[in-house]
Amino acid sequence: MIDRSADWVAEGAGGRLLAGDPGTAGPGRAVIDTREIRAGDLFAGLRGERADGGDFAVDALEAGAWGVLVAPEHAERAAARGQGDVVIAAADPLAALQSLARAWRHEIGAKVIGVTGSTGKTSTKDILAVLLAPHLRTHFNDQNLNTEIGLPLTILAAPPDTEALVLEMAMRGEGQIAGLTAIAEPDVGVIVNVGPVHLELLGTVERVAAAKAELVRDLAPGAACVVPVAEPLLDPHLRDDLETITFGPGGDVTLLSLRDGRAEIEARGKPVALELSYAEPHNLLNTLAAVAAAMSIGVRPGGRVAPAFSSMRGEVVELAGGVTVVNDCYNANPMSMRAALKHLAETPADRRVAVLGTMAELGGDSERFHREIGQEAAELGIDALITVGEPATAYADSFDGEAYSTGEPEEAGALLSEIVLPGDRVLIKGSRSVGLERVLS
Repeated sequence: MIDRSADWVAEGAGGRLLAGDPGTAGPGRAVIDTREIRAGDLFAGLRGERADGGDFAVDALEAGAWGVLVAPEHAERAAARGQGDVVIAAADPLAALQSLARAWRHEIGAKVIGVTGSTGKTSTKDILAVLLAPHLRTHFNDQNLNTEIGLPLTILAAPPDTEALVLEMAMRGEGQIAGLTAIAEPDVGVIVNVGPVHLELLGTVERVAAAKAELVRDLAPGAACVVPVAEPLLDPHLRDDLETITFGPGGDVTLLSLRDGRAEIEARGKPVALELSYAEPHNLLNTLAAVAAAMSIGVRPGGRVAPAFSSMRGEVVELAGGVTVVNDCYNANPMSMRAALKHLAETPADRRVAVLGTMAELGGDSERFHREIGQEAAELGIDALITVGEPATAYADSFDGEAYSTGEPEEAGALLSEIVLPGDRVLIKGSRSVGLERVLS
């Protein structure tokens, strides 16, 4: 609930209140899709490539919206209904939505932590939210609301009494993180890692690092940044006027031991004991990043950590017949693929099978990256490999074990049902565009 008046909402958005009582109590949240409208929502009609959301302003009001935030030409039509609905006109509704989110961020006064990285940022966000929850009223992104649209919607859904905002920040190219940082104005910036992602757009991993480091560049002096220890790609972007906290072996926050789910961590000279519901090496590193971020805002975490990781990110599914599937098909890049294969190789099973789809957006070196992953799978002792899609066949070129190539996820699913045996463990992983969730359909 945005517990401020309609005129405050209009001012925060930088818009003009065209209709409605200025003193009307504020909306419950903001939405951009009329199909999601609940009574009391603010509908922001955004311009898209194929449609202009402002065209649906009247539909939104008729569906029970608290009010609409739309371009002037749509606002005039909505106001003409004469029903007393709140109508706010703004020349650029997306910029207005972002401005309103920034105003609400200031109004609630919560500590804000921005999280980005080439891989693992969603899991880090989920872990950090669990670490903070016993100590602070915490709000965080739902699923992948982490873009220039999703992030302001996340902020505007935060209750007035929120004490900590954990905001995952997605990146598609240069300037993206800078834009999100300008909206959220984080007190803490976390870069989980840097690796070869979005190379089709950025070309080199150095440019990927620079794009991620926009978060560090744009933090206010005196803010904190959390980065992997001894990451040379980030070294040129660190600042003397920030509190820099490193994580990982030899860093300010490091894992001392892990036994039966109990993690002993040293965090800037202080012991932290956590009971973890997971043991994947990459999520242990994500946990160290989350601990570092928590400590930076004065929270010393402890106790049970059992996050409900976002769907299709390492989700374990037990199939009939004693087969275990790790559904990790939300996204993939060389870093996350190596981590997932390594965890598969280290997990007890009669046989280990990998169903691998294409890693997208790798540019001119795509085939090389796929071959390297196939070779690594062989070296790790993966027993069988099923590739999905034409670019993914390069995995099999360097894999010397039992290998199959399929064109579509459904074909891979049919083949998988034929070759798996009781006691097998299966990893399903690929870029989101491949649709590997259909392997299990």
